[in-house]
Amino acid sequence: MILHSGVGSILRIKKHPIIDFKDQKKISFCFNKKKLDGFEGDTIASALHAAGVKILTKSLKYDRPRGFFCGIGKCSSCLMRVNGVPNVRTCIAPLMKGINVEMQDKLPDLPDAEFKSNAKQTIKIDILVIGAGPAGLCAAIEGAKQGAKILLVDENQCVGGQLVKQTHKFFGSKHERAGTRGIEIAKELENELKEFEKNDKIKLMLDSTVIGYYEGDKKNQHKFGVVKRENYESKLYEVNCKAVVFACGAMENMLLFPGNDLPGVYGAGAVQTLMNVYGVKPGERVIMVGAGNVGLIVSYQLLQAGIDVDRVVEAAPNIGGYHVHAAKLRRCGVPIQTSHSIKEVYGDEKVEGAVIVKLDQNWQPIKGSEEKVSCDTVCLAVGLTPSIRLLSQMGVYLEFIPEAGGYVALHDDFMQTSVKGVYVAGDSSGIEEASTAMIEGKIAGLSAAILLGHKKNQNLLKQYVNELDQLRAGPFGEKPRIAKEKITKLMEKRHVRI
Repeated sequence: MILHSGVGSILRIKKHPIIDFKDQKKISFCFNKKKLDGFEGDTIASALHAAGVKILTKSLKYDRPRGFFCGIGKCSSCLMRVNGVPNVRTCIAPLMKGINVEMQDKLPDLPDAEFKSNAKQTIKIDILVIGAGPAGLCAAIEGAKQGAKILLVDENQCVGGQLVKQTHKFFGSKHERAGTRGIEIAKELENELKEFEKNDKIKLMLDSTVIGYYEGDKKNQHKFGVVKRENYESKLYEVNCKAVVFACGAMENMLLFPGNDLPGVYGAGAVQTLMNVYGVKPGERVIMVGAGNVGLIVSYQLLQAGIDVDRVVEAAPNIGGYHVHAAKLRRCGVPIQTSHSIKEVYGDEKVEGAVIVKLDQNWQPIKGSEEKVSCDTVCLAVGLTPSIRLLSQMGVYLEFIPEAGGYVALHDDFMQTSVKGVYVAGDSSGIEEASTAMIEGKIAGLSAAILLGHKKNQNLLKQYVNELDQLRAGPFGEKPRIAKEKITKLMEKRHVRI
């Protein structure tokens, strides 16, 4: 194990049983006129966090401190000014040598962001895949296997999505890579992707955002605007495609309680990102809120990173995740308190502690049961909401399905939505495990390729659908099973004929 050292290493993880955080090239940058060091591969926010900087910005109206929360560029807690450019999402923006980073504590003077017509470039492609997580990677690879030309777009610096932070071993069967860690699956899929890149079957655009949908010039064609960021300058691309797969993932849910906006309150995915991707501790003492699989797994990963987990609190009377995960925590001495929740978080500009309260059978706080707990981190593992903004813009039919996590696009068994040539996969189609996301991605990519006339192996569709049914069998597959049944019935009710 090579240890990180020097400036910017206050919260660096120095020892881990699974991940080897190799030394990277040191990068110097300025934060509020002070010189700091980070490492190649850091984002701006992770480098600041490693140096002990938890306050990234302040709210414009109330001057409240804001810090790292989601880690995937889908909230506004990390917006900062970089080289004079305001509202940079520093949780996904790569750290670069010599940049000037400033807090935004007042309304910024907006620079000229007009795109000149001669700067726009056009890309024509068979299938656009939005999101390079487990679903998007599998969709792109499966479509390319059928002979379709693919453009894969992702906002991050690397592919893999949630897989790159999952150090636990997957359950399921051999088909779902049981016994393999998520970080290893991400590497396997990346290597497979690279083979298709070599043959020009897949074009990958990282650090890029799909900013909008526009009607295509031809029938059955879709047009999107994509902005690619390079050295904090943007290039605009017009992407014309015959089919599109939305694998945009999901957003962290928030709980309402006083102090929930203080730096030190994180979504569970953000904690995983800091620890398992950038080798940075979110804090030293953590309260985990939520005892579903995510809350239990991330709690154990915190312990692996040398971070104290004071307890796990769960509002429901029973643990929501696999008991094998709960048992591992209990063996490590971490108490799991069901029928408990967080009442408030307190601290002077960052988390210093929390008040835990017991709930009655009606989920109401029991007066006099409050317990004050000292901690510097509160991690919220209270579910996800599907990302459907671009789908909404395209005009696909959306419905609120509680079991799917919120509003989702109605789709058929082959992942096609109410708009022909528009597919959805992974958490965008309903919150589930990465194993199901990968199979849904395969179905979406294969279906899109078949629609376009690439019919090398249509029999695989039935196989993949059967694999999904098997994964959703049993008690832990009940919610997604109910969600998909509701989606199918609503598709039929709307008389969708694609």
